[in-house]
Amino acid sequence: MDESALIRSAQKGDLDAFNRLVLAYQDMLYNTAYRVLGDPALAADATQEAFISAFNKLKSYRGGSFKAWLLRIVTNACYDELRRQKRRPQTPLAPLSENDKEMETPRWIADPTASPEAQLEKAELDRAIQNCIENLPPDFRAVVVLTEIQGLPYKEAAAALKTPLGTIRSRLARARIRLRDCLQAIRELLPAAFRLEEGSAL
Repeated sequence: MDESALIRSAQKGDLDAFNRLVLAYQDMLYNTAYRVLGDPALAADATQEAFISAFNKLKSYRGGSFKAWLLRIVTNACYDELRRQKRRPQTPLAPLSENDKEMETPRWIADPTASPEAQLEKAELDRAIQNCIENLPPDFRAVVVLTEIQGLPYKEAAAALKTPLGTIRSRLARARIRLRDCLQAIRELLPAAFRLEEGSAL
């Protein structure tokens, strides 16, 4: 059954069809939420909240990109969480395990085929990038996650964020400058291989 058929069935109350849609998109929504929020537990909560909201709003879906529709819902769930965070202490930037120990890398990023050294460097680089993403304003952060990480075309990102296309382009351009400046500022914290590559180009 194709996606359109699954959506039509889910709109009629078919839970099995909706669960198949969940399976198809759960990784993408979680990855988006994690990049915006920077916390695995909060990302999982936002993803669950997004799917519950999507199920409740499914009859209002009128076509177009279903992926963009779902990303709009999970991004809104992340915005809600970011607003809640302003009213309580900030969570650590680095992901923590259930034992409150810093994780080398989130499970969905780990590459089991890479060497331990390569995995460590990837984890260090990812942590640096994630920290820089979290320093962006929420609107900039969402644009970067949807376009640069999820690979959405600008038009789909604009639809997902209900934002004019020109604004998407402008925010992305400014966000890229901020990310570049942030990564340059923490150059010494990046994996050695990346520092050497940058140094050799000078």
